[in-house]
Amino acid sequence: MQIIETGFEGLYIIQPKIFTDERGYFFESYKLEMFLKAGIPFNPVQDNESKSSRGVIRGLHYQIEPLAQAKLIRVVTGRIYDVAVDLRKHSGTYGKWYGIELDSENKTQFFIPKGFAHGFSVLSDTAIIHYKCDNLYSPDHERGIDLNDQYLNIDWKIGDLKPVISEKDLRHPKFSEADKNFSVIL
Repeated sequence: MQIIETGFEGLYIIQPKIFTDERGYFFESYKLEMFLKAGIPFNPVQDNESKSSRGVIRGLHYQIEPLAQAKLIRVVTGRIYDVAVDLRKHSGTYGKWYGIELDSENKTQFFIPKGFAHGFSVLSDTAIIHYKCDNLYSPDHERGIDLNDQYLNIDWKIGDLKPVISEKDLRHPKFSEADKNFSVIL
C-alpha cells in the first residue's frame, strides 16, 4: 500500500498493491498498521455504501466537532470525481479544494481527514462508492456547503450533462456562511 501526499495536510491518496492472476484480483483496502506507520490515526467504526447514476453530484457533506468524521473513499464499481474542501480555519489550504478521479479499475482510494467537506460526481453510467468513517453518523452534527458555490468554483467534470442533485444538497449554505468549527488541524 502506497500513501501519497496531496499538498493538503492530512489528505492522502492511497494506492493499494493489487495481486492479480487467472482467478481475478486481491488487495487490502484498509490496514490499521499501515495507517499508523504513516502517522494517520484512522480507526473506522462505520462503513457506508452508495449507488448513483451518471451526472449525480452528492455533497458537500461533513460533520462538525465533536463528532467530525475522517473518511476513506473507494469506488467498488464505476468512476467518480471526488472532492475534499478544507474547512480548518488555521490550515494553509483553508477554503481550497482537492479533486481526484477514482475508479474501480485501479482501486485508488482517497483519505479525507476530519475538518474537510466531501462530495463527488458520477462519471460512469453507475457508480457504487464505499467509505469507511471513524465516527458514527450524527444528524445533529451533519452540515453541508453549496456544491456550486462560486467562491469554491469546483468543476464537477460532468460536461454538458444536467446535474442530478438532491433537494437537501441544493439548500446548503455558501462556504462563507457554513458552520465550520475546525480551529485546529486534526
